[in-house]
Amino acid sequence: MAGLEGIEQPRGHERVAAARWSPAAEDEQALRALELFGDPTETEIQLPSRPESAATARRLTQVVVLRRWQLSPRMTEDAVLLVSELVGNAVRHTGARVFGLRMRRRRGWIRVEVRDPSRGLPCLMPVQEMDVSGRGLFLVDKLSDRWGVDLLPRGKTTWFEMRVADR
Repeated sequence: MAGLEGIEQPRGHERVAAARWSPAAEDEQALRALELFGDPTETEIQLPSRPESAATARRLTQVVVLRRWQLSPRMTEDAVLLVSELVGNAVRHTGARVFGLRMRRRRGWIRVEVRDPSRGLPCLMPVQEMDVSGRGLFLVDKLSDRWGVDLLPRGKTTWFEMRVADR
């Protein structure tokens, strides 16, 4: 269950309350991730290219967008989903040992970047209703205001941007 990694799940008919999502527990895990990997708003952080790193990236995104930048829960939910898709693509399709995560905010926009050492370009594929995979970039395309890929001398950065209301 996305976002509940590391939280004990109920067994059988035992107390179900033990598995409820807790913002405090999620914040604590995100703060531990900030301590361990660094702050993606200050510099690009390196995460190991393993499936479980998607959970770390989601936690970091949640704590930055919701708590630090104080954006809406809906904006946070969309950003968390999109970062998960970009990280999933980097882990599954690049063969990298690590990938980079960077988050930026400027007036009216947030930008999330995932850098990997592959120069293979992601491809936005047509999606059918019954497809069980291949929806990642489709979601990025639909939920973000802009997205793209910047080729680098060694690799690429895949990014998305979302408009935000400045106070």
